[in-house]
Order: sequence, then C-alpha cells, then structure tokens
Amino acid sequence: MPLPQPPMSDEPLSLSIRSAREAALRVLEEHRVSGMWVSDLLDRVFRESKLPPNERGLATELACGVIRRQATLDAILKTLVARPADQVEVALWSILRMGIYQIMMLDGIPPHAAVHETVELCKRAGRMRWSGFVNGVLRGATRLATDEFTTEPSASAVPVGPGRHRKLVKPVFFEPNADFPAYLAGAYSMPLWMVERWIKIYEPAELLRMCAWFNSSPPLLIRANSLRSTTSELLQACHAAGIEARLLEGTESVILEGVSRVDQLPGYEEGWFVVQDFSSSQAAIRLAPEPGQRVWDVCAAPGGKTCHLAALMQNQGSVLATDIRSDRLEIVHENAARLGVTIVRTQLVDEEGYRLPAGPFDAILIDAPCSNTGVLGKRPEARWRITPEGIVALNQVQANLLGRALERLAPGGRLLYSTCSIEPAENRKIVQQVLAYFPQARLLEEVQYMPGQPGDGAYQALITI
Repeated sequence: MPLPQPPMSDEPLSLSIRSAREAALRVLEEHRVSGMWVSDLLDRVFRESKLPPNERGLATELACGVIRRQATLDAILKTLVARPADQVEVALWSILRMGIYQIMMLDGIPPHAAVHETVELCKRAGRMRWSGFVNGVLRGATRLATDEFTTEPSASAVPVGPGRHRKLVKPVFFEPNADFPAYLAGAYSMPLWMVERWIKIYEPAELLRMCAWFNSSPPLLIRANSLRSTTSELLQACHAAGIEARLLEGTESVILEGVSRVDQLPGYEEGWFVVQDFSSSQAAIRLAPEPGQRVWDVCAAPGGKTCHLAALMQNQGSVLATDIRSDRLEIVHENAARLGVTIVRTQLVDEEGYRLPAGPFDAILIDAPCSNTGVLGKRPEARWRITPEGIVALNQVQANLLGRALERLAPGGRLLYSTCSIEPAENRKIVQQVLAYFPQARLLEEVQYMPGQPGDGAYQALITI
C-alpha cells in the first residue's frame, strides 16, 4: 500500500464545519498549532457552526478522545502503518487516529461507517490523495478488532471502558504481567514516567481503575446556588424540561445526562446553579465561612468556589478574590453577577506574591495551581503537559502561596489548602513542609479524594492558627 509523500510544508487543511468529524479535525489541528485548551477550541467551533446537539456531542467525543487516547491509537497504528509516525504528514496521522478511535472505542458507529466517513473526511479536507491510504489502513484496523470483549487486561485487548476490553486478533501492547508500567502507558495512554511514579504509591488494581476513569467521559455535575434556588427546585426544573437529572448518591451534586449546552439549561441565566464537581464543592463547605467574616480566595478565577463561599456566608461579609490575570478576574465578576453574589471584590496580584493583600482574614481558601492529575479525564490534554520538572516548579509556587496565606490568617481563623492533584508531593508533603515553619498552626483535617470515588480526584487540608 503506497504511503502519500509528506509535502515540503505543512499546508493548512481546507475545512468548513459541516459535520462532527470536520469540527473534531479542526479542533485537533488548531490544538496542535496553538496549544489552546481543547474545551476552548470546541466552544469556538460550536459558536461558529450550526451543528445540532448530537453532532456537537460526537465532535467532543472525537476531539477529546483522540487527544486523551493518542498513545493507545499510536500503538495500534504502528501495527498497521510501515512508516514511523514522524514520517507521516501530521494532519494525516490525526485523521488516522480519528478513524481508529471510532473503530476501536465507539460501539455506536459500525466499522464500515467509520472507514467510509474517515475517507470522506480526507476529501472534504482537500486531501483526496490521502483517501486510498486511509481506506487501506482503516480496513486493516477492522480486521484487527473483534466483537468480543473481556474484563481482563491483555496485550491483545484494547481498554474501551471500565472493566471492558475489546479483544484483538494479535498483541499490540506490552504484556501487563511482564511490564506493567509500559502496558499502562500504551493500553491506557498514560505518560510512562507518570505510571512509573504512581506504581510506587498505588496498587495495580487501583491504577487500572484510575486509568480507566481518566479515559472515560466525566459526568456533568451541577450544584444549586443557595442564593437563588434549592437542589429540589433544580431537579424539578430539569425534569420539567425533559433533562435526565439525578442526585449523586449521598451528596447535593446533581448529575445531568445528554447535555451539550450548559448555558441553555433551565435557570442558567437566572443563576440557579453552578457547574462544579463534588470534590470541588467540598472545598468551601469544609472551610465553612460564616456570615460577616472577612474571607480571601487566593487563586479565585473563574470564581465557582468564590461564589460558593459568598453563598455560604448568605451574602454577608466580604470575599476578596485574587488572581494573576485581569481577564480571568473579569470572569469572576461575570459569574458573581449571574449568581446574585454582591460581597465579592477582586484584586490583581503578581506571580511572585509581592502585591498580596495585607489581611488579616478570618478564612482563606487556596485552590493552588497544580498538575491536574486528579482531573485527567476532564482535561484530555493535561496528561501530556505535565512533566516531573513541572511538578517540582509547582511545589515552589504551592509552598509560597501556603506560607504567605498563613501569615495573613487571623488568630483562630481557618485556611483550606486545596488541589486537584493526587500527587503526594503537591499535597501532604507541601502542607507538612510549610507547617514546620509555623509552630502555632494545626492541621485539623486532611482529605484525599480519589478519581472516580465519586468524582474528580482532589486534596484538601484544613488548617487553623
């Protein structure tokens, strides 16, 4: 099968957004060139196009899935394409990944349809010369895949969901019993350094569970804004609009199914709810600010936790929201206005911490910059942006923020240090390191939320002086 020769220059594709696959390819290409967050690119493409909800859903699945599972897709493609990936045109490789993803991961798309639509995508993108090659590779993929599934990890099975692996006719990955980190890196599309790091902390069964969760589309959770609505009112409004909504067991978080546009949900404009995962919602609850107190949200943008603090305070007292970017503080203002929050004031600070407010504060929330290792499923590109060196650099920022905040905490006040990480180096070790310099400080409570139990992974430490 002849492989199309790469051009001397990386010519842009000719794409108009008429289908989910064109939208996904546009997002993949723009992400590759600009490095922008996939969610932001999807929002922009959806604003510019008139795709119906089902097409937007498929575009989101394809774009996020291809980025999330790129190592898995590449391992499969290496058995089907003789030439190394770096010798194939980048956009062509993206199209092949999209085709493989549909064949291997999406039960709702028949293999023949996945092949046909991907070949047609080449033509619509102005790359007719790719169509024969793509057709041959993807037909090879349909012969590699089977319709049989197993619950057991295997070199000859591709994970497609928690406890569900599609059997292949030959091995593609490392044998899990021979090289477990390499197996996870390929079969579950995780950076090798990351799984080698985690295997020293977590049991193999827990690693398999977490990796499967990270490769699943996370549920959409919302929380009622107590200044404007209640959880029961929110559920009633969703059901009346024909939206499938249910409580996350044992919580006040509401799970929504089949929603593609949050801003079109009932009560959005009226500020009835906030999109927020369960573990995130626990940060303000654990800090428990009281009406009339002076509260500081250190890394506030986009303002979900800021507004939650204000709601718990019944809009009485003051909440100072700080961030290092003025455009992100504008988003805090917008969210506060929608949610009916009136006690929030914003302040721009610098990254070095020399323009921080003086204090003292009765309560402080630090939602510290982190590796995002607890939310790798929600942010598909996050796993590919993290490095061991990056975590070390973050540790310096985290320790600095916690130390400076403790200096501004009033006697008897409470401080919550929070991350969306499952890395001990960003969590317990930072707290222990900083508290060693504050003998008057006490750790009251420490919680590590694991991914998928029941929502995002996160860490929260409650401290008092």
